[in-house]
Amino acid sequence: MAQDLDRDPLRMALTRVHIIGAGMAGLSAAVTLAEAGIPATLFEAGPAAGGRCRSYFDKHLGVRLDNGNHLLLSGNDAAMHYLTTIGARDTLTGPGRAVFPFIDAKTDERWIVAPGAGKIPWWILFNRIPGTKLSDYLALARLKYAKPGQTVEQVLGGSELYRKLLEPLAISALNTMPHQALATLLWAVVEGSLLRGGSACEPLIPREGLSESLVDPAIAYLAARGGILHTATRVSAIRESRDRIIGLSLPGGDVEIGEDEAVVLATPPWVSMDLLPGLIVPEDFEAIANLHYRVGAANELPDLGAFAGEAGFVGVVGGLSEWVFAKPGVLSVTVSAANRYADLPNEEMAERCWQEICRLRGAALPLPPFRCVREKRATFAASAASEARRSGTYVGIANFAVAGDWTSTLLPSTIEGAIRSGVTAASSLLANHAARSTEPA
Repeated sequence: MAQDLDRDPLRMALTRVHIIGAGMAGLSAAVTLAEAGIPATLFEAGPAAGGRCRSYFDKHLGVRLDNGNHLLLSGNDAAMHYLTTIGARDTLTGPGRAVFPFIDAKTDERWIVAPGAGKIPWWILFNRIPGTKLSDYLALARLKYAKPGQTVEQVLGGSELYRKLLEPLAISALNTMPHQALATLLWAVVEGSLLRGGSACEPLIPREGLSESLVDPAIAYLAARGGILHTATRVSAIRESRDRIIGLSLPGGDVEIGEDEAVVLATPPWVSMDLLPGLIVPEDFEAIANLHYRVGAANELPDLGAFAGEAGFVGVVGGLSEWVFAKPGVLSVTVSAANRYADLPNEEMAERCWQEICRLRGAALPLPPFRCVREKRATFAASAASEARRSGTYVGIANFAVAGDWTSTLLPSTIEGAIRSGVTAASSLLANHAARSTEPA
């Protein structure tokens, strides 16, 4: 009898977790498990870890690029913990305070959003965005009490504050147009940033690249703790028996999942649904387009004064461009919610965005070499239909959990949401295993 109890999977220590997908959700789950002393084996179908948060060398431009222009905030608690754990917090750089420069592409009007460090928003009394009224800011409270299914436009649309800040914030943070985007998801963003004061709103970007900050240090951290990463390794099937995962099918053969092991599925929703039939996932997606222009050392960010140089980027209102980032030798433009531009040729998109940059600079410059990267399914659409299909982490299988920014994180599809989902998935495995191992026979 004692021997049987020793072999009872519900009473054995968790010794390893197999993670399918090495994007931010998978890496976050692995790091959380490593903190608890449990190593992970990660299987990544692509050639490198990181998912949409990776860097690569672009042969056409001859420079290293980030896959997308991602901006973190100092108030992204899950992301900051993750970076601190893997020893990469100091790889991010920023202005040291909350500062967001904007320009209107049509009127050339320029303004800066700079919340003070404290929670009391004195800035809306003495440093409001031009043309806005105090009542515009007070209307933000309507987000908190938005009814289920209400969109950002329905709750907030119409004011000058909406046009100059809230609309571009919603489009970039939710990657969905405001007439479709859920107000409750924008509230989650505002509550975790603006309403916590400027100390939670400092913009942070990688000093070198996304991989150097978010991916490479995590891989090194995991390897030092028994972690294993397999790239270019696609899991084609998950084998289940008696409400537990018993194996994974890989190109080189099956991997058996021991009685003291578990599995995390951290893949995009369409892949997760194929691997786990019956899993409910979002079905509508939005694209993001990023344009990278190779420029000389003299071509820096458009001259918007000291604040713009301090931030290293500028938000654009009223144009095709939405955010322009200045990086060494490269100007990068982000266009969110890009389904609306699906039929716009890359050359035309690049030319239009470059002309906007030229207007911001006040100088006509020839179109430099560029790279247009479109991610057709960059994020789930932050709509009511998608929200209804976001799955929880635990799906009723004893040694299994699901992770991904598309799960029920209460956030839109962001780095913070992806990292939070990985933490939740790993924590649920640890809690479930601990609870089951202490159940009376």
